[in-house]
Amino acid sequence: MATCLLYRQTERRPPRFYRIELAMNLFSEVSVLREWGVSGGRGQSVINIYGNLRDASVAADQHRNRMLKRGYARS
Repeated sequence: MATCLLYRQTERRPPRFYRIELAMNLFSEVSVLREWGVSGGRGQSVINIYGNLRDASVAADQHRNRMLKRGYARS
């Protein structure tokens, strides 16, 4: 449905990524998938499920804004 990909690169550490994706699942719920880690490596992921698109969108926006404050930039 919708994807947001963020990157952070510093001199001391390898480049990192943070991805947020909104998607409908088979039970008519909206899933927010978050993945993060070092670029080119195996990352970690979490899936949160919401009853409607509005709640999922608000949660995804909050995660995106938090990562932007931590120094990630849009690709």
